[in-house]
Amino acid sequence: MFRAEDYVKVDSLAEAYELCQKRSSLVVGGMVWLKMTNVTKRTIVDLSGLGLDQIEETGEEFRIGCMSTLRQIETHQGLNQYFGGIFRECTRHIVGVQMRNCATVGGSIYSRFGFSDILTCMMALDTYVELYHGGIMPLSEFAKRPVRRDDKDILVRVIIKKDGRKAAYTTQRNSSTDFPLLACCVSRRGSNWYVAVGARPSKAQVVTITDDGYDSLAQLAREAADSFTYGTNTRGSSRYRRQLASVYIRRLMERLTGRSVTIG
Repeated sequence: MFRAEDYVKVDSLAEAYELCQKRSSLVVGGMVWLKMTNVTKRTIVDLSGLGLDQIEETGEEFRIGCMSTLRQIETHQGLNQYFGGIFRECTRHIVGVQMRNCATVGGSIYSRFGFSDILTCMMALDTYVELYHGGIMPLSEFAKRPVRRDDKDILVRVIIKKDGRKAAYTTQRNSSTDFPLLACCVSRRGSNWYVAVGARPSKAQVVTITDDGYDSLAQLAREAADSFTYGTNTRGSSRYRRQLASVYIRRLMERLTGRSVTIG
């Protein structure tokens, strides 16, 4: 069982950041995974009083507060309308509505879990993270950082630019609400394809493939799939994951180009 000696509901991000610099402190979100650990912390920091549970839409971008829940992005009309429903698709298999009402976007992105549907989905978009101390940086750059105990910054919000790209998402699971065996998200802008693959079983990465008009979608999909490394665990082998990635990337490309999805 997770334990903490002190609980602080902060009044500002400055107070939260100061508390986080102390040894054995932790910012908490929905505490979905934390509750299943045996970790003991001296101080847990609650950001729920800072109004960071909102999704704001402007003409240029979506701004998703770190305390927004997975259920909020699942049901947000603007996000799903602009990006072709990928946020409904990437969240619908995550355990159940009760859990998605607790788990936060900030927790999902900051933790950079290998199995994260949310990270995979956002990596294929023009996405940035805003850190209290580190400022704004591309999500792809943030995701490359190792998760370290001495990293004491606070993720304030996630910013997704409206750059005109459309996207599609799919995942393979051994059972409906299990962790994904593989997660794929593909987006297109002009002649560039942005392909993110997660649960390989390592955390999501993204590659850019340029369509010069000479290669078929199957060839482009194989090129994208071969850009990633794959591992083996109890859910599937590296060979199986690589084969799935090639097939699913191609299907998502076909969906975005309006072509009939082929079998196999």
